[in-house]
Amino acid sequence: MEFIGVIILAILIFLFLMIKKPGKNIKQISTTELKPLFGDSDKQFIDVRTTGEFKQNHIRQFKNMPLQSLQQNAHKLSKDKEIIVICQSGMRSASACNILKKQGFTSVTNVKGGMNAWSN
Repeated sequence: MEFIGVIILAILIFLFLMIKKPGKNIKQISTTELKPLFGDSDKQFIDVRTTGEFKQNHIRQFKNMPLQSLQQNAHKLSKDKEIIVICQSGMRSASACNILKKQGFTSVTNVKGGMNAWSN
């Protein structure tokens, strides 16, 4: 019986990780790869952290669009430009990328490690 519990737990962990993982066709970049992109006018930079987190510390080029309001505000973004998404650790931005893909945005990029990686 204990063995079955371990198997079920392993399956649940696997499913959780698959849900949180950025979806198919979502590009991942590091913070090192992010820096040279700031001058590119064909890119949109979105920070999906809360307004409070954004006010405490943010990257100047990023516009704050909290994850909880992303679906309602996605129409403000251009589908003709790449969207680069950041959060604190990369988890919320991965979710944001999935939301944007479902809304028809084709060029969406997640910043791996988020602001934690940027600060380090």
